[in-house]
Amino acid sequence: MAPELGQYALVLAILVATVQAIVPQIGAYRRDAAWMGVAPVAARAQFLLVLFAFGCLMTSFIASDFSVVNVFENSHSLKPLIYKISGVWGNHEGSLLLWILILTLFGAAVAQFGQNLPPTLQARVLSVQAMIGVGFLAFILFTSNPFARLDPAPFEGAGLNPLLQDPALAIHPPFLYLGYVGLSVAFSFAVAALIEGRVDPAWARWVRPWTLAAWCCLTAGIALGSYWAYYELGWGGWWFWDPVENASFMPWLAATALLHSSIVVEKRDALKSWTVLLAILAFSLSLLGTFLVRSGVLNSVHAFASDPARGVFILAFLVFVVGGSLTLYAIRAPSLKGGGLFRPVSREGTLVLNNLLLSTACFTVLLGTLYPLFLDAVAEEKVSVGPPYFNAVFVPLMTPLIAALAIGPMLAWKRGDLAGVMGRLKFVAAIAVLVGLGMAWYAWNVMPLAVLGFALVAWLALGVFREWAERVRLFRWDIVDSWRRATGLPRASYGMSMAHLGVALTVFGITASEAWQEEKQVIMRPGDVQTVSDFELTFVGAEQLPGPNYSALAGTFVVTRDGQPVTILQPEARTFTNPPMETTEAAIRTTLAGDLYTVVGEGDGQGGYAVRLYYKPMVIWIWLGTLAMMIGGMISLSDRRHRIGAPARKPAETADTDRDSGALAAAGAGD
Repeated sequence: MAPELGQYALVLAILVATVQAIVPQIGAYRRDAAWMGVAPVAARAQFLLVLFAFGCLMTSFIASDFSVVNVFENSHSLKPLIYKISGVWGNHEGSLLLWILILTLFGAAVAQFGQNLPPTLQARVLSVQAMIGVGFLAFILFTSNPFARLDPAPFEGAGLNPLLQDPALAIHPPFLYLGYVGLSVAFSFAVAALIEGRVDPAWARWVRPWTLAAWCCLTAGIALGSYWAYYELGWGGWWFWDPVENASFMPWLAATALLHSSIVVEKRDALKSWTVLLAILAFSLSLLGTFLVRSGVLNSVHAFASDPARGVFILAFLVFVVGGSLTLYAIRAPSLKGGGLFRPVSREGTLVLNNLLLSTACFTVLLGTLYPLFLDAVAEEKVSVGPPYFNAVFVPLMTPLIAALAIGPMLAWKRGDLAGVMGRLKFVAAIAVLVGLGMAWYAWNVMPLAVLGFALVAWLALGVFREWAERVRLFRWDIVDSWRRATGLPRASYGMSMAHLGVALTVFGITASEAWQEEKQVIMRPGDVQTVSDFELTFVGAEQLPGPNYSALAGTFVVTRDGQPVTILQPEARTFTNPPMETTEAAIRTTLAGDLYTVVGEGDGQGGYAVRLYYKPMVIWIWLGTLAMMIGGMISLSDRRHRIGAPARKPAETADTDRDSGALAAAGAGD
């Protein structure tokens, strides 16, 4: 019964979404309050309907209802409960339903928390959100029905992909989708602004919190996926520039640029058309990622579907959304003239440089991701674009960006004094140079890029503290006055500092782990000893162990250092039967100083086993840095100025008056 109810709920949801897409848009054009009032009611109703459908699908998974095709193909009665639940979105149909659920969640959130928006803008934003919802609901109903039945029902299911049977993978997709789909709100604000022909500081104030929330979730999703690949796939790496990894990274780059450009719109009423374009492109890249994952054009551990009909549907929808929005942009963007002028050397100038570098980096990743696919489709030639290309083009772009992160916040708006800022940063620059020289001397065989990386880390981290010290007048005023000034700083300021510090920590982890990592791939027999870094690993042996739904070959390593016991590591090579697959479970000893990473493989038939041993110094700082970035975003999101887009409307005021008041309030609050 639950599958049928879920199916009916999705049918009702697409009907409600269609009404929400059409009626409020007409109401906004006619300035009809009653018609515009349909938007928030329909947005909430659509969310409840999709939530009910999602609950029906989850009920089917928990109950192991194998009469449902989706449950049969992606679950098993012996699966632990957490993997029955995560199995709901561990497949094409279920993950698509999760996508739609999050899309409607954001629509309901705009209806709930956007009550201070001008009525016409809110109606148009929710209308555009509903248009996206209609497309995805049509996709799931006509090509990817999650409630399709099997008759007769089998007694047992095929099981969930073993690679997805991991706690990190249980929460990675929801966070990733919150980021992907959250950018739809920025897209809807951009299209609504183009329809109205108006972008002002109030618009930027309204769009920033939604973009920031999506950016935080996307950061968390990417970090979780990276960490899962690090410990689950057994190859010792945390990023491989996989096309589907790139599909999530490109919207992150675009969203980062959008966050910074919207600041210029809010503070200086400039970069309007560029910011609107970024909002369109950020969500377009999310849709592109959806196409890559679900069209079957990629062979990846992340890819779900291989049905050409689904790929054609998504491609058509992608062309419609991206083509339609860019056409509207081409028509209306020339009228979005910025009012604020600024010199190249200014806070605005560094934010423009930030946008230029991030956009260029995003384009290089896009080119490297799509070029092999394009060449294969046109000339039927197979080429591989891997880490060497991405590292060669990405690192040179990120170097000046990181350098600018320490300078930009210290420059004044409109007209900055670069010489004065560099004078205040001379102590920071001196330490950064000393760090680089010290690394070159301490480890003469370290690659030059690593020396540059450590110098940049010191430059950015100390620059963040120097900027904060200047804000609170540390050591210039009495300590009590500095403390009072520090407690009075807006949360957004602390969030920015935390996020920039997170970038420094991530670069530190990447640089150290790549420069000094050690790797050994050997055959070991019981009693053999291998030395990695300053650790001695004694291989005790390997034995077969039963698991909940797999059998495992578990190796045992006794780790000592200078003759003193450190730990025991037990990596596993697991064999699943439902569905049949072999996976690797690395055993890792993690500390702030570095990770000792062990993997056991097949036996050689003579008592030996293939093992891989790694030592990765400071690698955990990569994820600590991303955690700091996410926390920084959340601190900024908690700033009161991001929770109040415009003052509450008065009933007697017209929509136009409301919009003007909101613009003035937001502009004044940003000074």
